Amino acid sequence: MTIAPGDTLPEATLVKMGAEGPEAVSLADHAKGKKVVIFAVPGAFTPTCHSAHVPSFIRTKDQFAAKGVDDIICVSVNDPFVMKAWGEATGATEAGITMLGDAQSAFTKAIGMDFDAPPAGLIARSKRYAMVVEDGKVTKLQVEESPGVCEVSGGEALLAAL
Repeated sequence: MTIAPGDTLPEATLVKMGAEGPEAVSLADHAKGKKVVIFAVPGAFTPTCHSAHVPSFIRTKDQFAAKGVDDIICVSVNDPFVMKAWGEATGATEAGITMLGDAQSAFTKAIGMDFDAPPAGLIARSKRYAMVVEDGKVTKLQVEESPGVCEVSGGEALLAAL
């Protein structure tokens, strides 16, 4: 079943790089009592993700904050080492975007956003989407029809939908 507005985020543990190495992050705990944006990409360093999706949230971070968004979270089916390097390479980390790895694709599968694209070497990856979550409940969800485009799930498009 694909997650939809009105649904509560499932229990999921993602991973980020901390000062001492990989750290588990309970997504439910991280979102509790907050308004957060979660956007997901098929893969770190892939063309559309790197040149369009992440930059769109860097550009709009202050505008989201002005609308009461406490945190912007980028999720990708990658390990925390890759997510750390990608956050540094794109400027997302410096901009204050939380980079979380869903290395086993558990969260992605739990919300019905997984897909495979073997010709591109992408297996058990995430569809491209963006959602607004308020105190653990999805209030807005925008999913791309194709993983190679960033139209409805980009920062500007999500901001316009709020």
